[in-house]
Order: sequence, then structure tokens, then C-alpha cells
Amino acid sequence: MTKRRTHTLSLAAAGLVSLTGLALLGGAGFVFVPDAKAYGDEDRARVEKVTTPTADFSKPESFERRPGGETTTFKFPNRDAFSQPSANMAFERQLDFRIGNGIFKKVWVSSPSSTQSSDGLGPLFNARSCQRCHLKDGRGHPPEGDEIAVSMFLRLSIPPQTDEDRAALAGYLQNVIPDPSYGGQLQNFSIQGHPSEGEMVISYAPKPVTLGDGTVVTLREPTYTATNLNYGPMHPDIMMSPRVAPPMIGLGLLEAIKDEDILANEDPDDADGDGISGRANRAFSVERNEVALGRFGWKAGEPTVAQQSAGAFNGDIGISTPLFTNHYGDCQPGAQDACREAPHGGSADGSITEATPEMFDRVVFYSRNLAVPARRDIDDPQVLAGKEQFYNAGCIACHTPKFVTRRDSISEEQSFQLIWPYTDLLLHDMGEGLADNRPEGAATGTEWRTPPLWGIGLTEAVNGHTQFLHDGRARNLLEAILWHGGEAQASRDKVVEMSTDEREALLAFLNSL
Repeated sequence: MTKRRTHTLSLAAAGLVSLTGLALLGGAGFVFVPDAKAYGDEDRARVEKVTTPTADFSKPESFERRPGGETTTFKFPNRDAFSQPSANMAFERQLDFRIGNGIFKKVWVSSPSSTQSSDGLGPLFNARSCQRCHLKDGRGHPPEGDEIAVSMFLRLSIPPQTDEDRAALAGYLQNVIPDPSYGGQLQNFSIQGHPSEGEMVISYAPKPVTLGDGTVVTLREPTYTATNLNYGPMHPDIMMSPRVAPPMIGLGLLEAIKDEDILANEDPDDADGDGISGRANRAFSVERNEVALGRFGWKAGEPTVAQQSAGAFNGDIGISTPLFTNHYGDCQPGAQDACREAPHGGSADGSITEATPEMFDRVVFYSRNLAVPARRDIDDPQVLAGKEQFYNAGCIACHTPKFVTRRDSISEEQSFQLIWPYTDLLLHDMGEGLADNRPEGAATGTEWRTPPLWGIGLTEAVNGHTQFLHDGRARNLLEAILWHGGEAQASRDKVVEMSTDEREALLAFLNSL
């Protein structure tokens, strides 16, 4: 059964609601309070009914073909499947979506430049456009052979060094402490006249796993190093974590899920004894000037689509935005002073940013409205059998099938939709096999946010590969399952024990998402 608690919808009746969103209790930490206006009391029984996990696998559920509710797109189940606007978007709003798409694809250039609306790149960067990492708005991949990494990089941080560092982490004013010379990520590109930071090198070791039917699956276990460093040595206690760019679909819908509904699935002390202990991450919201629930990124380290977008502009491309106004991106004081003083495309005081407010708003609107594709083959007997295997294996304890979004969502397209993301947006201990040993906010070195599964079966059609997990180590969905450990170990072991037909049915279900 899912971790959704039956008391979720009784909080309003008990008077335990507030519009504040959160409260700070002394030194104990942050406690989130649900929002009464997310949907009305008259909706609550209906919401509880439609989001309860099914026990009938003889036929599809109502509305299952529309994982994004009315935003679901039925266009192009091919390489353009992740690039469609919310299907319920009014015609007059589609121009903003198209403009946002153009800015998302924009190739930025270094300053000074005659193309002033496109200058300000870097000086250090991982990509020259958003689209370069999120190719076709989809999933990145690790480099193969001599390929230069363009949709994957190394996150960097160090343990707290001072009381100020520790206080910033404890209060979620920062989620990590950056390396003093290389910042928060290793950037393998740079503009003319500035050396790049270095290169990521990946090596793989084979790791065979024998399934219950005798099939041997050879996983690949990666090791990551940073070489050709151009700004001196990294901190002796450096922590590195690889990241591939995740798909962009459905972000506005995930943002529209009520905090209350996400927090209802928390069970940090495993009070029900099922071995699943989901925890929420927190992050400082620059927009709201307060700590908020984290829900985006591989460790749920970002609270909103806008802040996730601004962070990518700043760190990945070196472009300033209204949220992060410095023009030098991730360049650090000291070793990278020349980088911080390089020409840029904004004003010295940050009042004019390289991505203007209008440009930034349209990119965020675009990112919120990339539609989730419709399900395929939902009434296929093998798919239905695989769905039953997925549920019976306990996968829905983390991959929560359904939510209903708020009535008062930021964008009208996402308001009050029944959605099927197959995620709880919480942190789970995934074991030592997947551990990066790099904390981020409340996330430990073994914890990861449950990734949404919607659209996962179209990865090959969109991006031409089937490489999964945070670092793309899994070359198919079965390998991704076999890497699960920690809280997911029991579910993973049930998959190992499945017959060939049961396992193929499970994979057919996942590929229908």
C-alpha cells in the first residue's frame, strides 16, 4: 500500500490550517502547515477517493490515459513527444510558450557582442543553451568514448568548515558549501581567454546480478574523477556527485501538488514498519524569502520551477537572471577572480540582467507547461499484468501513482488536475550502491528524491537512448531497478525473484508510462 495517510484530509476540519506555509519552532526545525485554499472541503472526499491506489488490475482506471490530466498531449509519440504545450492552454497564451521555447533553445555568446540580447555566456559553463542539456526537453546521458560531456556534469561541495557554514546549512539558507576554488559544479567549457575548470572522467566496472530465472544481468558500476584542473587543487575533502539532465515534462504539475499532500507520505521513523521512511527536503526560496518544501532536482534541493531555472541559467550557462543577479555564474573569489571580472551582458549593479525579466518569465512559463504525453497500451493484458506486479512489489510506496493539484496553481493550466506522476517527491535512502556520499540540504549521501516515471517509456523515442538514474549508469529499466537498495531493497528483490513472464510484464507496464 502507498504511504498516503488517511489523516491528510482531516487537518482542515481540526482547524490545523494556515496560509503561512511553514512555521519555525525554536531550534527544532521547520514544520510545514497545509494551505486551506488549495482545494475546498467539498472536494476532499472526492480527491481522497480518486487518489486511492487501485486493487483492480483487470482493466485500466478512469482517466489513466491522461497522466497530466487535461494538460496531457496526444501529439507526436516520437522525438517531439516532450516538447508540446499543455493541451488545455488557451490560444492567446501559446505565444508565450513559443517565445519561451525560443529562449530555451537560444545559444548564448560571450560579451561584448553585437547580439546584446544573447551575450553574457560564462565565463565558465557546461552548456551554451538550456536545450543543449535537455535535448528535445528530455533526458541527458553520460558521455561515451571520447565524447565531451554536454548533458551531464559533476556537482561539487565540501563539508561545513565554520560555525557560519553550519548555521547556514542548519537553517537551509544554503543546501551545500561550495568548493572554495571550483564552486558548486565542475564546468568543462569556458569563453576565450579563460581556462575551463577541468574534465570529468568516468570508468566502469562490471557487476553481475543473477535473476531468479537464471538470467545474468551485468550492471556497470561507475567511478568519477576530475582531471586537468586549471585552478589549483580541489579541497582535500571534496565531495563529487554526477548529474544527468532530467526530463522537463510535467514540472508545473509537480509544482502544483499541495505541500500537505506530499508531507502526508512522510514517515521518517518508519512508524508503520514497512521499511519505507520518506522525508521531505527543504530549501530557501529566493522568491518567497523563506524556507520552502524542496521538490525539484535529483535530491529535491530546489523549491520552485523558477528557482530551478534560475539556478541552471546561473550555474550551467553563467547567465544572470532576476533571481540570481551575479553575471559571473559559479566563478569563485580568489582562484577565479579574473573570471568574476570578465565582461558581461548586464549592468554592474545587477539591476539589468543578461536574461531579462521578460525572457526569464517566458522560459519559466515554457518549463511549467511542457505537457506529459498520453499513456499507450493501457488496456493491453501484459501491461495490466505488469501494473499489478509493480503494485504488488511495493513500488508505489515511493512511486505514488496519483495526486490532485491545487485549485489555485500558479498557472491556470495546472489547476485542479488528476495527475499520475508516480513519485512522492520525497527523499529515500537508496543504499550504498547508489550513494554519492554528498549531502544536499536535508538529504544524506544515500538519499535521493523519487523521480517521476511519467513519460519514461518514450525516452528512447525522444533521446535515442535508454540510460537511467541520476548518472545514467543504468542502460535500461531493468538495470535501473537492480540498482535499487536501502528502502527499495525488498521491492528490488521481488523483481529479481519474478518469472520471466512477470518481469517482462513489469517492463511493459513501465514502458507504457
